[in-house]
Amino acid sequence: MNDDTPDSMQELADVLQDVRRHLLWQEESAGRSILVDAKVAAELQQQRAAASSVRTMIARTKAPEPAAAPTPPRPPPESPSRDTLHAAMKQPLGAPRPLAAATPPPAAPRAAPAPAPAPAMLLDVPKSAPRYNGALPGVVEGERPTLDQVRRELGDCRRCKLCSGRKNIVFGSGNPRADLVFVGEGPGENEDLQGVPFVGAAGDLLTKMIGAMGFTRNDVYIANVVKCRPPGNRNPEPDEIAACEPFLRSQLLAIQPKVIVALGKFAAQTLLRDTTPITRMRGQWREYEGIQLMPTFHPAYLLRNSAEKRNAWADLQQVMKLFGKHPGSSA
Repeated sequence: MNDDTPDSMQELADVLQDVRRHLLWQEESAGRSILVDAKVAAELQQQRAAASSVRTMIARTKAPEPAAAPTPPRPPPESPSRDTLHAAMKQPLGAPRPLAAATPPPAAPRAAPAPAPAPAMLLDVPKSAPRYNGALPGVVEGERPTLDQVRRELGDCRRCKLCSGRKNIVFGSGNPRADLVFVGEGPGENEDLQGVPFVGAAGDLLTKMIGAMGFTRNDVYIANVVKCRPPGNRNPEPDEIAACEPFLRSQLLAIQPKVIVALGKFAAQTLLRDTTPITRMRGQWREYEGIQLMPTFHPAYLLRNSAEKRNAWADLQQVMKLFGKHPGSSA
């Protein structure tokens, strides 16, 4: 059953025909300026209302249908322009009349942007320790630390990979107010076991050298560039030296000796920031932070190269002269 009865359709057709005649008359009398007076517009509105009432009455007589989903209310149509109304009046009765611009269909919802991919996990690579800047962490800059403070700051050191294979940290030993300090490269197997520097074969030779100079081990202080044993007694690597260097320099700041004897290239090159080979550096007085420094061969090197003991003894004799000591027997 249609919503519109033949009577209502005929009624609407009659109304529209009257409106067309009226508009054509207006067009002939006033050119293309189409004017719809208020009276005709009111009559047209009344007829539309009557037609709507007829449709409502007819719809109530129909069998109930399942309720449809509510549709969102449409915005009120814009008033038709004169050109749009004129074009509609020229169409045959019953044809669709676009009196207002068609409402554009609602825009499809924009797809949400795809989530950005999660950043790739970065490997947690430990950074190399910073270069020594003249102050130990935990000690006021410019203040003279004590060896106890330096040892507490070192703690159970995990600053480089040497910590994974060590048995003991070999901090240093001797007189905390010594005028003479010996600095070596790093602990060996015996030093790692006992936690004391220079106690193996190289340590025995160093003890003899110290005695020949007129000192005992209790008179001097002995330390190393690195405090943990490198695996297989290999040379310490740059990152390992960088991690330990602040503590060696803080030890020297705490002791403030008159003379440092650098045993081997690693001790001499680290303290002096000089890559000159030890064979060319040895026997020549250098200076570290206002302290006289004598580079010479490491005792372990002398055990492998006995011919160099004479040169090493000559280096130590220069140190003895600075302290006013007379040479005794050679090491």
